[in-house]
Amino acid sequence: MEVDIRLAAERLRQEEATRGAAQLVTPGDTVTGDGGFMRGHGTYKDGENLVASVAGFVRRINRLISVQPLKARYNGEIGDVVIGRVIEVQQKRWKVDTCSRLHSLLMLSSVNLPGGEQRRKTQEDELAMRSYLEEGDLISAEVQNIFSDGSLSLHTRSLKYGKLSQGVMVAVPSNLVLRRKNHFHDLPCGATVILGNNGYIWICATAVGEDGGAGTGGYVQNLERVPLPEREVISRLRNCILALAGSWMMLYDTSILYAFEASSKFQARDLLKPEVMAEVADLTRKRLDLEAAE
Repeated sequence: MEVDIRLAAERLRQEEATRGAAQLVTPGDTVTGDGGFMRGHGTYKDGENLVASVAGFVRRINRLISVQPLKARYNGEIGDVVIGRVIEVQQKRWKVDTCSRLHSLLMLSSVNLPGGEQRRKTQEDELAMRSYLEEGDLISAEVQNIFSDGSLSLHTRSLKYGKLSQGVMVAVPSNLVLRRKNHFHDLPCGATVILGNNGYIWICATAVGEDGGAGTGGYVQNLERVPLPEREVISRLRNCILALAGSWMMLYDTSILYAFEASSKFQARDLLKPEVMAEVADLTRKRLDLEAAE
């Protein structure tokens, strides 16, 4: 069996090469002394100077300067699509980990009943909460409201949301997921990708000939064996997403599809090598830049 061993110093040099010459600042560093720039996220005014309030890379858009943090907790907005894991079942609600500062809440009144029934929730429904969702379940949901303490209130009333199974979840920085109108994508390669605004991405095989869970309310998991070709596609997509995230590229359906096509000349396992990840990300970036220039 082939074994590939690398030193941590080699990975560090590779990361520095992929990030390029972007300006890196820490809290308290002066970003610019020019008073003609507008203050963006991650900065504050100190006299005539614009000072960084977080550690990250400086981003300039015309006259607007902001600091993109290297790592930050997810700050939810109403309407965001999120992927989370149920960590606790409480009275009339589930507590969900969505990679935000506080755990999110999914109320019993904010979910579909099995079979899609439209009625008020009763005490019998409260007693059967663990038959719907239990600890460890992965779900897709939408942010319905934001409480005063900053925690998120979720809902799964649409049949496109619900319990997830037979796939892979990838965790990336939430600021790399591009906000778009649609975050559910059926890619031509035969896989479905759900891009959670909270940085959790779900990859699974595209369902064929199903009703989208309309008869089950999104609570029944499909535990059938996934064929090997579909597992290979899922693995390749996962490695492509990690390659793009490692090069700090925005993640959306087009960039992921271009990375998947650029990785076709490599084996899926080779996509875990730093130089291959950098090459796939570079090919994807060049193709996106060429498309934008046309």
